[in-house]
Amino acid sequence: MNSEAKISQKANSSSFTMDDFAKALEQQDFQFEKGQVVHGKVFQLDPDGAYVDIGGKASAFIPRDEACLRAITDLSEVLPLHEDLEFIIIREQDADGQVTLSRKQLEIKHIWERLVNMQENSQTVQVRVTGVNKGGVTVDILGLRGFIPRSHLTERDNLDALKGHTLTAGFLEVDLNNKKLILSQRLATRSASFSMLEIGQLVSGKVTGIKPFGVFVDLEGTSALLHIKQVSQKFIENLEKVFQIGQQIKAVIIDLDEGKGRVAISTRVLENHPGELLENMADVMSSAEARAERGRKNLSE
Repeated sequence: MNSEAKISQKANSSSFTMDDFAKALEQQDFQFEKGQVVHGKVFQLDPDGAYVDIGGKASAFIPRDEACLRAITDLSEVLPLHEDLEFIIIREQDADGQVTLSRKQLEIKHIWERLVNMQENSQTVQVRVTGVNKGGVTVDILGLRGFIPRSHLTERDNLDALKGHTLTAGFLEVDLNNKKLILSQRLATRSASFSMLEIGQLVSGKVTGIKPFGVFVDLEGTSALLHIKQVSQKFIENLEKVFQIGQQIKAVIIDLDEGKGRVAISTRVLENHPGELLENMADVMSSAEARAERGRKNLSE
């Protein structure tokens, strides 16, 4: 049982009045702990920091470099006198009962919480590249240090050229406990691309790969699969006889899975009769818009 609870218990007895309770409470020393968020008012500014009244017996102190996350020249800009402000305790009471406070660490705590929320909502963020190493690039993100692995950059060959540039990135890992912040530019690019796509939409892309099961098509940075069963209403034995690497084609999106980064497309829905794409692909492609409109109606039925 803490001291205030004991006093409160005594206050319930007839021999201990409420006046006694108030006086006893005034004599109690406030117990401040590291990591605790407190409110206080700055009453004195010094070159090295500021003194803050947080309700304890002794005043608290906030060092100059803990006043703000960004660089400052005038402490009064971020620590106005006699205004109620929020602080976090970074060092418990010393021999004189004084605790050390920080506004900077409180800002950092709030930024981490914001980043966790952004990750949960699959949001992207602007980051500035500050350094380069063989594994990837270090970035500044809202004042914190993050890292983008080389494999998650769209430009992987000349990393030095990225230094000082601003990139849009998604979140791979946000670990507050271990101060680990891993991001991905590719994830953000994919997310942006997906936001422009919808089922039933006619898209144009370039054939990048031909496999026995289907054809991979690049849709301006997003890879889509044209499965062999979605090429034509007629059976196809060999896709390499139908398509060529680098060929531009039009198709209709029939399925989207952003979580797995999958886009399924179909040219089958553009055919007026089975095998038309195999007989006259140029004609199917040239009138794809009108055919896609019919295809969208079929998908909705």
